[in-house]
Amino acid sequence: MDTGTLAANATQASFPGNLFAGDHGYRRIFESMRDAFILWKLDGGLFVEWNTAFVDLVRYPPEELGRLSCAELTPPQWQAVESGIIERQVLLDGQSCLYEKEYIRKDGSTIPVELQAHLIRTGTGEPDSIWAIVRDISERKRAEAVLREQEEFFRLVAENSGDYIAVLDLKGRRVYSSPSYRELFGDPKYLEGTDSFVEIHPDDREEVRRYFFEAVRTGVGQPTEFRFVLADGGVRQMESRCGVIRDENGKVFRVVVVSNDITLRKQAEQQIHSLAFYDTLTGLPNRRMLSERLRQAMAATRRSDRHGALMFLDLDNFKPINDAHGHGVGDLLLQEAARRIAECVREVDTVARFGGDEFVVLLNELDQAADQSAGRACMVADKIRARLMQPYAIDFRSADGRDSHVEHQCTSSIGVILFKSYRDSEEDLLRNADIAMYQAKDEGRNRIRLYDPARQARDRNT
Repeated sequence: MDTGTLAANATQASFPGNLFAGDHGYRRIFESMRDAFILWKLDGGLFVEWNTAFVDLVRYPPEELGRLSCAELTPPQWQAVESGIIERQVLLDGQSCLYEKEYIRKDGSTIPVELQAHLIRTGTGEPDSIWAIVRDISERKRAEAVLREQEEFFRLVAENSGDYIAVLDLKGRRVYSSPSYRELFGDPKYLEGTDSFVEIHPDDREEVRRYFFEAVRTGVGQPTEFRFVLADGGVRQMESRCGVIRDENGKVFRVVVVSNDITLRKQAEQQIHSLAFYDTLTGLPNRRMLSERLRQAMAATRRSDRHGALMFLDLDNFKPINDAHGHGVGDLLLQEAARRIAECVREVDTVARFGGDEFVVLLNELDQAADQSAGRACMVADKIRARLMQPYAIDFRSADGRDSHVEHQCTSSIGVILFKSYRDSEEDLLRNADIAMYQAKDEGRNRIRLYDPARQARDRNT
């Protein structure tokens, strides 16, 4: 039976008296309801009808309820609210909207309820009574309080954390961004509803999208690293972890992403790597990196059946510039020499500073034939020799603070050795290339010598 039918039937009743005194069918229906039913008179507000569910709700015995008014069971802070609803809605429209209030129980405690009030008129059309079905919403209120507590806890954590916390919808749009995002993108409120992938570096974007939608699909997030591109073009390295929020049906509803700025850490790691594997003066690979690259090159020759070549190079006439102008000027010359050597080789090759004014050049995958490989290696060596012998023009500030300029010519002696597979060790290759380099020096400098095992054997026997 709908509320309209109930109101129509209730309108025919005479008051005072029990609404259901003559109709046991209605009584059975209202007694079986899980929600409470009440009816009270407008004049005085006394309860004239209720069901067992209302007795259980307010915990007053029926004999006492008959002497109580609706106002007496309503806390003071709700009385004006309910009076306003009755005056502006019930008396004008015949019913109210769904509203909330509290009732006072017999023990003095209160219980939150939700109800909609309906008007009953007399046979002459005069407003007489109000009836309502009342629902206990205490469980909902407790759940809302827990949710508010959780939300407040989340807000306090998010707004006082140095982490970057974002809540995203299932398409990756921002629902919430913590205040820490202000450092990167300005006021976080302007991020709401925007695509969270836009600020990610284009080279990292697809991988991050893949991780995100995998989390949406499986409910399990994976840690990832990516780069943010800022409005000024700056780049920040980020590390993120994500988790999911599920709805009441257990489906993924939101994704929470917690990110950390690891730019400084990455820079430190890069610096440590550079110190470990690169020469601090020239920026070239150092001995440790050369050793790793040489092992890789030797392994590559076995797979490709192509020769590699190693050059040991020493600058001639370098000591005089150090003696005349100091190590600072000598360092400037070494930096320029390193740049010139690097210009003469391919990207797949390696130029390393071995120490002092000595450099090593590693040429990868030349030819299968030894003579052709030797020819190519010697052509590169001659290109380097010619480039290094060009005059050096160095500007520097002298010890007395004056701007100074010096020109210097510095040739080179280069030893070259071919290698293939593991027939020689790293130590043997470096030693034999060094021997060939000293042969070039002994023969007048500014020369290239290819290591000759037969000549070396003869030299040992003389």
